[in-house]
Amino acid sequence: MGDRLLIAIIAVIHVLINHGLAVGFIPLVTLLEYLGFRKAKQNEVANLEWDNLARRLMTIAFIITTTLGAMTGVGIWLSASLVNPASIGSLIRVFYGAWFVEWIVFVTEVVLIMIYYLSWKKSNVSVEAKSKHIMFGVKLSIASWVTMAIIVSILGFMMDTGSWVENKTFVSGFTNPIYLPQLMFRTPLAALMAGSLALFLTMFLTPNGSDIRRKASRVIALWMLLATPFCAIAAFLYHHKIPTLMIGNLPVAVGTMDFQSWYDLLVYFIFGALFSVLIVAGLTFFKPQIKIPKLLYIIPVLGMLGFAGIFERIREFIRKPYVIGNYMYSNTIRKDEYPLFKRDGLLKYATYSPVHEVTEENQLVAGEQVFLLACSRCHTTNGINSVVEKFETMYSLKEGEKLKPEMMKAYISHIENARYFMPPFPGNEKELDALIVYIKSIQENRVPVEGVQEKGLQLSKN
Repeated sequence: MGDRLLIAIIAVIHVLINHGLAVGFIPLVTLLEYLGFRKAKQNEVANLEWDNLARRLMTIAFIITTTLGAMTGVGIWLSASLVNPASIGSLIRVFYGAWFVEWIVFVTEVVLIMIYYLSWKKSNVSVEAKSKHIMFGVKLSIASWVTMAIIVSILGFMMDTGSWVENKTFVSGFTNPIYLPQLMFRTPLAALMAGSLALFLTMFLTPNGSDIRRKASRVIALWMLLATPFCAIAAFLYHHKIPTLMIGNLPVAVGTMDFQSWYDLLVYFIFGALFSVLIVAGLTFFKPQIKIPKLLYIIPVLGMLGFAGIFERIREFIRKPYVIGNYMYSNTIRKDEYPLFKRDGLLKYATYSPVHEVTEENQLVAGEQVFLLACSRCHTTNGINSVVEKFETMYSLKEGEKLKPEMMKAYISHIENARYFMPPFPGNEKELDALIVYIKSIQENRVPVEGVQEKGLQLSKN
């Protein structure tokens, strides 16, 4: 699978749950509960049809966010700290205070979601209890948005550090150029994702032809219609703020180099997703007498999930060759460290490498270590995004044909010119030769590289 794909799968699932079932969903559920409270008849605390719908929607959100959402949230930290500890360490140093606040808010959010959901039925005993319960929903909505608002600053920083590289202050890092445009985009995007999902679920949680289905679906449709123009405008502003060099990565970022020709098609998919929201929400709100088949309501859901997934893929990729813009390359080596490693070699400073210089006897071991240090964050040996397959495809090799060291050396020496989204090779010439020997060996033997979790550490005595 590879390191980057592992993190991407965990992170994208978490974002879809966080945006679709927390940041955007909880305020919508709270709105529906409030409307049920306002529509209560005499001697009622709340209109039970509206209240039950809101509670059932919240049940789905509660179960998913506190299980899969929580697991993937922890999974991001676990996978990222194993795969790229240097970048996580750098981000923690810059955003320590912000992350501490985010943790406090997150714990508050967990407490609030437990109170909000588990006390729902008891809130119907009195008007005062229901009013307090709705306020818990409002507070939970704010807490969910605040956690996203803090994390978005860090995500923006990883794309464009702005003036932080020069002055290294927390304020300059937090207020990076992409922060506000990205936050402005993610907020209505979360609302759209939540609205699409809530509208779909409402079709199955309410009786066919009932008054509650018609009225609640119109409220949710209006929610979606109001969010759509804000999402479109914010997407334009966000795109406008992306650094010029990153814009050049967009055709590759949407898919891979093999799918550059699909770029326009996927862009049309994004517009199609927004258009499907407008059509379904528009018909539901303005033409409630038209009966739309239940299954058609899944189209905006799939469209918005796909839209958000593509957006996350693009955001992760376009900052290449950096993992932290203009500061740290995707191989976890800082930009200002390159001159030292080019001069002395990468292995000399590799604490956990069993060898610290290349000799004729250890060339294969040294090459493996260089691969682990400089390549393994993005490439596998023979799996997805295989370094062997990349070379075989690039040189159009026939089955059984061997890689040519001299061609590989000439290419890797200036790889950043041919592949502008890849960092330069960080080591010296001997380490480059050792890497080529190692790549040739895995082409011939097709043996996967083992991580230290499997084979352990064998440190040198130096």
